[in-house]
Amino acid sequence: MFFHASPIGGIQELEPRISNHGVPLIYFSKKRENVLVYLSNAIEKYCRETGFSYAGAWQKWGPYGFNPDGTQRLIEFYPNALESTYQGVSGYIYQAESIPVSDFDLHIPDAAVSREPVHVTGAEFVPDAYDAILQAEKNGLISIVRYESMPDKMREWSIRTIREEYAGAADHPEYRHFLKGHFGSIINAEPQ
Repeated sequence: MFFHASPIGGIQELEPRISNHGVPLIYFSKKRENVLVYLSNAIEKYCRETGFSYAGAWQKWGPYGFNPDGTQRLIEFYPNALESTYQGVSGYIYQAESIPVSDFDLHIPDAAVSREPVHVTGAEFVPDAYDAILQAEKNGLISIVRYESMPDKMREWSIRTIREEYAGAADHPEYRHFLKGHFGSIINAEPQ
């Protein structure tokens, strides 16, 4: 079984779309809990809530990694990041029995992609993505690194990465708006 998340209901066939990788793909995971993070895009949500008008393709914010045992680890890079991104957001988790074989390797555990349309074999409505993420954590299916408990090494990496991302996002004003809004003090500070 393959899983795909979307805020859009009623989809019968998933179609490839241009993503951060720059090629049309449909992203899947073999683990339902791993697609919960895709029910909301923090960048798009923040821009809409702050009145930032943008008509291009939205950059994606992927605040996750993986633990040594392969479980997904969500990371709050700013205070209350998960709550502000996912609370009150509903969406759908679509299932596909199979997907066409693709030669595009994501190097992400349990992930798969298709370059071709994929028939949907089932769908689940998720009324609140934040509640679903907390339940997955409670069930031991994912872990969460909360902002307040972020290890120093991770925080240092985050600061360097945010500065690099901001500098390299000149052609993504929506991403720069998001980064400036959440990490303005980091972006404006002199590097150590």
